[in-house]
Amino acid sequence: MAFKAEYMWVDGTEPTPLVRSKTKVLEDGTGEYPIWGFDGSSTNQAPGENSDCVLRPVYSCPDPIRGGDNVLVMCEVLLPDMTPHPTNTRAACAEVAEKFADQEAWFGIEQEYTLFESDRIKPLGFPEGGFPGPQGPYYCGVGSGLIYGRDISEEHASACIEAGIGIAGTNAEVMPGQWEFQIGPLGPLEVSDQLWVARWLLHRIAEEFEVSVSIDPKPVTGDWNGAGCHTNYSTRAMRESYQPIIDACEALGNNIDEHISNYGSGNENRLTGLHETQRIDQFNYGVSDRGASVRIPWQVEVDQKGYLEDRRPASNMDPYLVTRLLIQTTCG
Repeated sequence: MAFKAEYMWVDGTEPTPLVRSKTKVLEDGTGEYPIWGFDGSSTNQAPGENSDCVLRPVYSCPDPIRGGDNVLVMCEVLLPDMTPHPTNTRAACAEVAEKFADQEAWFGIEQEYTLFESDRIKPLGFPEGGFPGPQGPYYCGVGSGLIYGRDISEEHASACIEAGIGIAGTNAEVMPGQWEFQIGPLGPLEVSDQLWVARWLLHRIAEEFEVSVSIDPKPVTGDWNGAGCHTNYSTRAMRESYQPIIDACEALGNNIDEHISNYGSGNENRLTGLHETQRIDQFNYGVSDRGASVRIPWQVEVDQKGYLEDRRPASNMDPYLVTRLLIQTTCG
């Protein structure tokens, strides 16, 4: 019986890649999905005179929107000679993940996002031509006049659960119309593949409400929190004792520039030293410090084992880049 497979991939849009997708109708349900192609000249990934790019499936899950036997298929982009496309950041992540597989790296990624009206100008909850009351009551809030877009957050979380994506939770964030969901703990490739699919699902569900999703790290200028993608990270050694966590923090402090340059576009507008951030040109780590570059949760210090939270990644970061760099810097 025929079913639909929604093939999705990360494009070459700069400075922030987009997730694209198209539908392939297949005739059997073996769980094996064929490679496919697309026009790279329309996704900033190829010139018109040599436009073919290849999609190779790397992760699949049930399609919670279409239901039935239909599936979502995350792909990596290859050149016609079957080598990784220059925009394919997953390939390098896979190499590092395999090299340091014995470290058993786990990640939990906190994806913040902001819901806008369909005009992409006014965030949900903002009055025409003005601003709502100052931030304070919106974070994890409840009630009309404070919370906007809960129906989208709820439907998205349910869709992720139905798809088998490792969603761990959701909450309203500090600015009206701003929300967060968390994926993990999972390995580097698993968490990255699933985050991209979860992002696609969020955009797709928001379509039904005629709402636009922004993952800009500073969606509204002024005295408002930005939007991040805080990345919780541990290795087996960190989950067993405390010193490896300190060692990892020190290692991150010795490789600041490479991380910051790969932690998302426009991050300088968010990492200002205000609104629960450290300045982009400074690095520190501390226990229970949400103004630090890297936070060690208080319970981790009490238990003398656990994980760290890198608070620098922006909401529009590429998880393949971030997970690779965290492993590479702390395990290399």
